[in-house]
Amino acid sequence: MERVKYFTLGGNDENGKNMSVIEINDEIYIVDAGVRYPQSSELLGVEIIIPDFSYLIKHKNRIRGIFITHAHDDVMGALPYLLKEIKAPIYTTPLTAIMIKDLLKKNHVKGYKINEIKRNGEFKIGNRNVITFGVTHSIPDTFGFAIYTKNGYIVHSSEYVIDFDVQKESFGCDIANLSEIGKKGVLMLTVESVSAHKEGFTSPHHRIADRLERIFESTKDRIITTVYDQNIYRLIEVIEMAHKFKRKVFFYNEEQRKLLSHLERLGYYKLPKGIEVYPNHFNNKMDNVVVIIGQTGPDVFRVMHRIASGEDQIIELNPKDTVVIASPIVPGTDVIAGAMEDELYKEGVRIESMNYKEVASMHASKEDIKMMLSMMKPKYYVPIKGDYQNLIKNADVGFDMGLLAKDIIVLDNGQVATFENGKHIHSKDTVKLEEVLIDGKEHLDTSGLVLRDRKILANDGAIIAGLVINHKTKEIIGGPDVQSRGVIYLKNADNIIGQVGEILEKTVETARKEKRFENVKVRNEAREKISRYIFKETGKRPMVLPVIIEVNL
Repeated sequence: MERVKYFTLGGNDENGKNMSVIEINDEIYIVDAGVRYPQSSELLGVEIIIPDFSYLIKHKNRIRGIFITHAHDDVMGALPYLLKEIKAPIYTTPLTAIMIKDLLKKNHVKGYKINEIKRNGEFKIGNRNVITFGVTHSIPDTFGFAIYTKNGYIVHSSEYVIDFDVQKESFGCDIANLSEIGKKGVLMLTVESVSAHKEGFTSPHHRIADRLERIFESTKDRIITTVYDQNIYRLIEVIEMAHKFKRKVFFYNEEQRKLLSHLERLGYYKLPKGIEVYPNHFNNKMDNVVVIIGQTGPDVFRVMHRIASGEDQIIELNPKDTVVIASPIVPGTDVIAGAMEDELYKEGVRIESMNYKEVASMHASKEDIKMMLSMMKPKYYVPIKGDYQNLIKNADVGFDMGLLAKDIIVLDNGQVATFENGKHIHSKDTVKLEEVLIDGKEHLDTSGLVLRDRKILANDGAIIAGLVINHKTKEIIGGPDVQSRGVIYLKNADNIIGQVGEILEKTVETARKEKRFENVKVRNEAREKISRYIFKETGKRPMVLPVIIEVNL
């Protein structure tokens, strides 16, 4: 009997943090390991959110490999954290391999193994056959794969669009290869849901060349454009348009220039000769130049906000500039993007903003999904990646293509789909998951206590009350001293602060006289009394931190 399990550790009912697990008997295969950027309401110092690896750590001896399908943060950004917990070989394509090495080096991760594979190829992991197929996405070398089971292949289609007019091979999709996999028999197919609500094909709506051309025709002055630095398709569109209009290009971000060097070394793309303005030759008086601001996630808006605020050391805006926002706002970037646009309008520059209604992201729309389903003809269909409503929209596409409702499986993160001898077995099997928050380089506790404290500080402030006592006699010899931040208006401050100090004094004195003084217990008692008093007087529940210092005399 062959038993197959499939579940996601992230990516479902959210945008980003993509990670899924395929289990075939005692073998575990990991698919992607991405991050998610927090929504503005979640920030509070949290930089990224990663999947919970607890299940994988517990079963790390069964892991046979990690597939990283392309070089975007939402599918590979959590790799440094994963590889610090488990050691398993990585299978990916050449460009992604280079970018993974850069990422791991930056995060001081060593002792890993990367196996470079072809986008369209076939190989084995142990005795398990794997077929790869190239797909068209916003970065070269993106691939999907099919992994063999006795009851048919499990196919992960990755992130893709169907585009028959791809000019560069590294972006191409081999339709014939996909069709051949379908003929071999597919037990289960997973397809992304990010754009499953959109009618038609995504192509050609993902291209911005026509819009760029109109902008370039309308000005002879400097153009500054933002792009997500991992959206290589869009970056090349900007470079090619600059070349067409005989403009120079200046790359603000050295990392983006480094990425273009990788593309050239692999033979995927070469910058037009003489187009680049090097940093030592750049100045803000140049008008026949396109400045490309490339960063990841919210950073692209932070950099542009800094430029608009006049705080950048390289770029200084002038009223003749045209600023093109070719990095549409995504969840988690709305606040900083809004602040950026406000500052740009204050500077009086011309702004051309491309949003997702005008420019499609390179994710599968309804007809792209239908085409994948028609080629694969899966026995079971599992929509993945995206908000829950889009998972359902994707499921509806499967239903429209003739699949029965019982053969379409919509999963929450951690919910397990089980197949025995090629049949879906209904079960309540789940993998318990927690949100893992990253603050700088460190994990925050998954219980949320740190975040709770930060919310209290942000909303209601803090009060610190301290005094000094004699260690032996427990008599007060200094203080009390009370400090308040973000709690009390100045006109009320003296009276309330005086009362807080008095509460702490009385609590300590009473405990001393009743001969029951224990530092921790007295501090907790004082905290409760001060908290009740502050709430009564102000309606706030600040963080209260009583401090009792004992001194030997």
